[in-house]
Amino acid sequence: MSDKVIFDEDGLLRTLKRLAHEIMERNAKLEEISLLGIRTGGAHLARRLQSLIEEISQVKVPLGILDITLYRDDLGGAASQPEVRGTEIDFDINSKIVVLIDDVLFTGRTIRSAIDQVIDFGRPKSIQLAVLVDRGHRELPIRPDFVGKNVPTAREEQVKVELKEEGGKDKVVVRPRANA
Repeated sequence: MSDKVIFDEDGLLRTLKRLAHEIMERNAKLEEISLLGIRTGGAHLARRLQSLIEEISQVKVPLGILDITLYRDDLGGAASQPEVRGTEIDFDINSKIVVLIDDVLFTGRTIRSAIDQVIDFGRPKSIQLAVLVDRGHRELPIRPDFVGKNVPTAREEQVKVELKEEGGKDKVVVRPRANA
């Protein structure tokens, strides 16, 4: 089975523009929102969404980056040496509407970790979730507020997001998991 292309470069841009519009429509007072991208793919997408929102509305919303590595529930064992790249939030999230941004929503565990970290930084007015791809298979009761595309997958498949910020071309594909 070969890769199934979900988004090419043009499709990804169209989807991000739509997500930016949906975020703005849902949150009429842009001064109340802040974007938090989950490292790595979510951080790149959050930067793009921030730029699109500013381009459309002339309002620059605050942007932060979350590194949830130390909040994950699957860390453990002496062999595990996670690479921590740091969280960057240089604004107050108290009473703000925080929009968490990630590339792929799968089991929900990454988002749970991100919410735990956000709460450690303060008490937002609310937390919303924007994802590029929702592939299903949730293990936790987490549902996104904004979805680029719902892509039903088998557990044996993986959704690979390639972004130009990481040296590739913008592309999202579904492929068989290497060890499946």
